[in-house]
This record gives sequence, C-alpha cells and structure tokens, in this order.
Amino acid sequence: MSRSTTSIELEPHAASTPIVLTQSPGLPTKSDDMPLAADEPQPANSVTSTTLQAPTRGTTTIVLVTVVCVTMISTLLAGLVTVGLPTMAKDLNIPPSCVLQSAFTLACGLAQTSTQLITFRALAGVAISFCLPSAVSIITSTFPEGKSRNLAFASMGGGQPIGFSLGLTLGGVFSNTIGWRWGFHIAAIINSVVFVIALFGLPKVDTAHKDVWKRLRTEIDWIGIAIGAASLTMLSIKQPATLSTLVISIALIPGFVYWVGRQERLGRPAIIPNSLWRNRIFTTICIGVFMTWGIFNSIETLLTLFFQDVQEISAIQTSVRFLPTPIAGAIANIVMGLLVHKIRADWAVIVAILMTAIAALLMSIIQPEWSYWACAFPAVLLQPIGADALFTVSNLVITSVFPAKTQALAGGVFNTIAQIGKSVGLAATGLIAASVTENSKWADKQSPPALMEGYRAAFWFTFAGSVGTILLFSWGLRGIGRVGMKRE
Repeated sequence: MSRSTTSIELEPHAASTPIVLTQSPGLPTKSDDMPLAADEPQPANSVTSTTLQAPTRGTTTIVLVTVVCVTMISTLLAGLVTVGLPTMAKDLNIPPSCVLQSAFTLACGLAQTSTQLITFRALAGVAISFCLPSAVSIITSTFPEGKSRNLAFASMGGGQPIGFSLGLTLGGVFSNTIGWRWGFHIAAIINSVVFVIALFGLPKVDTAHKDVWKRLRTEIDWIGIAIGAASLTMLSIKQPATLSTLVISIALIPGFVYWVGRQERLGRPAIIPNSLWRNRIFTTICIGVFMTWGIFNSIETLLTLFFQDVQEISAIQTSVRFLPTPIAGAIANIVMGLLVHKIRADWAVIVAILMTAIAALLMSIIQPEWSYWACAFPAVLLQPIGADALFTVSNLVITSVFPAKTQALAGGVFNTIAQIGKSVGLAATGLIAASVTENSKWADKQSPPALMEGYRAAFWFTFAGSVGTILLFSWGLRGIGRVGMKRE
C-alpha cells in the first residue's frame, strides 16, 4: 500500500480566498479513513505547521493561568453541585465569554428557586462554551508544536481536577456550615479576577476586525444555530405531554444535516460543516468523548448519591472520600503532557478508558457495608483517568488534523459534544436507576437498599459503556500513531 503525504495547508491568501487543499505531486491521494502510520514524521491529513516563536515567560504564565482557570472554574461548579446537590435539592425543592460566566455564576448563588438555579447554571454553561474554543486557539497561536504545546494542553486539562477538588471541598464544607451559596460567590470572584488578567495580559490579535456587525449577520449560520438549538431543547424537555416535542426534535436532526450541507455546498457559513465528520479520527474522537464524558459524570454523580443516600454520610465526609479523584486526574494530565509525543495515542486512550471501566466494575459489585478502601477508594481514584487523558489527546488531534482557521470550530464541536454527552449520560443513568428502584422488591422506594439496586444497575450501565468506548477506539483510532510531535 502506498503512502501519501496529503496535507491541509493554510496558504497566504486574501480574506475572500478559501483554504486550499494541496497534495504532493506524483503521489496518490489518501482518504481521511486511511490510518496514520506511527513512523511517519507528519500524520496524514495533518496541518502543515507554521513557525511560531517561543513566547516570553510572562506571556506563558498569563496564557496558562487563563486557560487553566477556564476549565478549573467550570469543574469547580461541577464539584459544588456534585457534593452539594442533596442540600440544594432540599433548600430549593428541586424535583427527583468569561465575563458572562462571572455574572451567571454569581446568579447561581443568588437563586431563590429551583427554576432560577437551573436557568443560571445553564447560562453559566453557555458562557463557558464561549471560552473553551477560544482557549484552544490561544494555545495553538501562542505555543509552537512540540513539548510546550503538549504541556499547555495538559495544563488546561489539569485545571479540571483542580477545580473539581476545590468544588468538592467548598461544597462539602459550605453545605454543612455557612451555606452552599458561598461556593458560587467565591467562584464568581475568582472568575472576575481571571477575566481582568485575561483582558489586559493575553496576547493581542495583530489584525483588528472591521465591520463586526456585518460579519455577525453574514458569517454566522443563524438558521443552523436555531435548528440545532430547537432540536436539543425539545429533546431535553421532560414533561408528561412531550411525545410531540420528541418527534419534532428527532425530525429536526436530518433537517439540520441537510441545512448545513446545503450551506457548505453554496460556500456559505455552516455552524457545523458536514465535512468535519469525513475525518474518521475526528469523528471517532467525538463519539468517544460523548461516551466518556457521559460515563465520567454519571459515575461521579452516582458515587455522591451512593455515599450520601445509601451509606448516609455527611457532605463533608463525601468531599473527603472524593479527594483521590483530582489527584489522579492531575497526575493523568501531567503524564499525558510529558509522554503523549512518545507513545501511540490509541494505546494511551484505550489504557486510560480501561481504568474508568475498572472503576465502574468495582462500584457495580460493591456492598454498602464494605469498607471505603475495598472498592470505593480504587473506583474514586481510577474513574477520572479516562476523561483527563482523552482531553489532552483530543485537543492535540484537533490541532494536528485541521488548519488554524478551523481549529476553533473543531474545538467548539468537541466541547459541545462533551457537554451533550454529560447531559445524555446523566439522563440515561438516572432513568435506569429510577426505573430499577421503582420495580424493586422494597416497599420503601427511598430506603438505602431500594436506592442501591437502582444505583448498581446504573453502575453496570457505565461499565458497559466504558467497554464499548474501548472497542470504538480500538477500531477508530487504529494506526493513529503519535500526536503532539514537533514537525519541521
């Protein structure tokens, strides 16, 4: 089989000139489905790199602080909600760009009803979605390919376990002392400080954009956004009379695919171009991220409910039991940042997801009366490794297979799918747990034994999902080779 050096090159061009796809003359073309050989100096369908000067120490510090805090604050909120959820539910009767994030995070702490809390938490999620693709672009435009960029992405991923640790600690302490709202207040203060640092310290864009309002009208696929948002919104509605909304939501999916395909054929902006999915590796990464993030967040939530509802321990004790999670996650990110360019990416993520599968299996066989050290501790320690390792590899893959102009879009798609995966995973495991508990033999459906039957079934579901993800990566990432290597 011949080897091709087909690549995507970002040529110097005027504003109206599209990105040019080029290939080396005299060599056959290789499709996006062709695996990448491990010994190739430049992966197939990768982006020809442009030379970047190493940033100054001050710029490096500011960029890393900003991108780390972007992910840290997002997971800090997740930690607050994870350990403080039972207290929040009791207080509020909840039934079974970065400055915006500061405002919406503060609003969560001021919420007086369950509807307000859910609304502001959703808006905080929207705000963080503005920041994450920008963080990817900032890293790729600041750090040259190689070890420094690898460590930058690993640091960005490392913000997740650090934030989650703070969230768990603050959530547990505040829930039993001054109140869970203070966790959101402190998060808003931290976010505001980071916003000021980023505003004055991040590298400035060399070229100022003109006619911003015109570009907003003509360069954004507003109709595609409306169709996609409507589909996802109606899919998330959980009311008795939702059959019609469910049908409409599903019907909008092929309509969305047709619309963005039409936009792309006509050379117009498309919110998520269909051509993105023609790259097998990117598509595999996205499906794997969808499954992994859903499994990871489901296990976290189920562990919280297991500790507080089944073993009936306090929020502070739950926080202490979760401390191995951020430690393992931080180590996983550091190790991946140092070794990702030396080992095959498919092997790295398969081994990492295997750790998450073992965690789910341990919680599937656990008995409530067992010691924390028997199954719960290794499960808490192992479960974040898959998601944290995949975060670093995924971002490096995106920067390898797409040109600079498309990297932010691909990063946005990646993060959107991760967020959807969280929601779908939590919904699926919640439905399974509730259904099994409702049909259990126990008369009191809120008793620890009845709840444990539902949680056990949900843990088995996450184990099956982890095994499925391993099989997916074994096929979809076969022969990907190493990522994050410096290309001359």
